[in-house]
Amino acid sequence: MANVNAVTDSTFQSEVEQHEGLAVVDFWATWCGPCRMIAPIVDQLATEYAGKAKVLKLDVDSNQSTAMRFNIRSIPQVLFFKNGKVVDTVIGAVPRSTLEAKFKQHA
Repeated sequence: MANVNAVTDSTFQSEVEQHEGLAVVDFWATWCGPCRMIAPIVDQLATEYAGKAKVLKLDVDSNQSTAMRFNIRSIPQVLFFKNGKVVDTVIGAVPRSTLEAKFKQHA
């Protein structure tokens, strides 16, 4: 996953909330099958939107305080941040077209 970086509780503020522009965060866990289903799609979109969107992954098991702060109850859940504020959410293993439409809308 060349264009997708990991983010943690300790780096979330600097990587996402202080980022100017679009930051997309995939909330996931290693045991989550649907998370593994959308991972290649998120990676492809990160490559296609390189320079337009910063794409990150947050492991909810290792970073529970951030997951709780954003009320993540179902995974996979992808949050779209524009200049540090949540502007959109996609929950579940959705088709590529659904995620791509959100990237297009916000990039």
